Amino acid sequence: MNEVTLYTNARLLDPESGLDIKGELLTINTEIAALGIKVEAPKNAKIIDLKGNCLCPGLIDMRVFIGIPGEDYKDTIKNTGEAAAAGGVTTVCVQPNSDPIIDSIPHIEYLAIRAKNSLVNFIAMPAVTKQLEGKEISEIGLMSKAGHNFFTDCSSTIENAALMSRIFKYASAFDALIITHLAEPNLSKNGCMNAGDLATRLGLPGIPTAAETIVLERDMRLLKSSNCRYHASQITCADSIKVLKNAKRDGYNVTAGVAVPHISLNEYAIEDYRTFTKISPPLRSEDDRVAVIEALKDGTIDVIVSGHDPEDPETKRVPFEQAESGVIGLETLLNICLEIYHNDSIDLLSILAKMTSNPAKIMGLKSGRLKIGAPADLCVFDLNVPYRIEAEKMISITKNTCFDGRPVQGRVVKTVVGGESVYEYAG
Repeated sequence: MNEVTLYTNARLLDPESGLDIKGELLTINTEIAALGIKVEAPKNAKIIDLKGNCLCPGLIDMRVFIGIPGEDYKDTIKNTGEAAAAGGVTTVCVQPNSDPIIDSIPHIEYLAIRAKNSLVNFIAMPAVTKQLEGKEISEIGLMSKAGHNFFTDCSSTIENAALMSRIFKYASAFDALIITHLAEPNLSKNGCMNAGDLATRLGLPGIPTAAETIVLERDMRLLKSSNCRYHASQITCADSIKVLKNAKRDGYNVTAGVAVPHISLNEYAIEDYRTFTKISPPLRSEDDRVAVIEALKDGTIDVIVSGHDPEDPETKRVPFEQAESGVIGLETLLNICLEIYHNDSIDLLSILAKMTSNPAKIMGLKSGRLKIGAPADLCVFDLNVPYRIEAEKMISITKNTCFDGRPVQGRVVKTVVGGESVYEYAG
């Protein structure tokens, strides 16, 4: 029997087509069947009045760390799915640093089996190198042929330039996407925050922006001899943005992302040694944060990610240098990004594109758009409701958010995956 649902009285927002109208959307089973100002629905359709709220494609988060396998006490697939649904995220892209590391087809299949009954879609991002060791290329060809053609060593930078060059050439043969973490190891390994006057005053070892830019510049030079698709997972500073702009101008097949904390916070969030603001790459200067906003506005940065990385209290409630890097972010991805809209920095469709249609295009996904035949993965949100983020009320097992107590404007009220409602805000 067909499951038919008509969403009425909605503000339909589709970044791919530029659609922004008051209208209706019809889903049949797992797909979008019709949308427009007025939609004719079958008599058996379930009608849901969205009361003027925004309806957009479900969010796609390209950088999510999960606790399993190996660290179930930090997070589980069930809990991650629930947190994602509460944040309007319908597709979670899982980083490969689990136990065992996701670097082969059996490990991809293992995650798929574990995530089969999750509320949202889980996509494994396999490792570029075996065991994330930066020494030997993983079976990129075999995994690409099996439909998994995006690869990352998550928080590890491939230090060997000769190996990176071979990776680019090998991956280009399969139209595979290589996703990089930009942190030159020798400049980064002993640091714990942004290098500069504040780090000196706090007595903390710093990580210079050069650690990021040097790797990006190296990779751009290596890309000259291949046509590899390249994605910088997190851009955090003005110097890297200049390199990225030049690469795009020169026609390189390059895209880039930024994590929400680098949009909304600067290094001064650390000033009282708040370990819940310790992330990798570190929070940068205010000038760098402003440069990131401008790069989002002009399209130099294509994607916004949560960087969701659950860490338990034992690894966070310690001296700053000893604390693990990482913050949770699935539940705050949208509402923190909406700050940019409310501050008149970027229009709403452009912001949503960074979390829907852009990652969908980069990864070759069918979702991320309001289009007939596309998956019925949807996010409904109230654009204007004000409230305050409270860590203890968050769904994630760990509560290591850097936004506890922050006032925001905008809340996810309903999430739909494959035509099925998986989250509704209870008030």
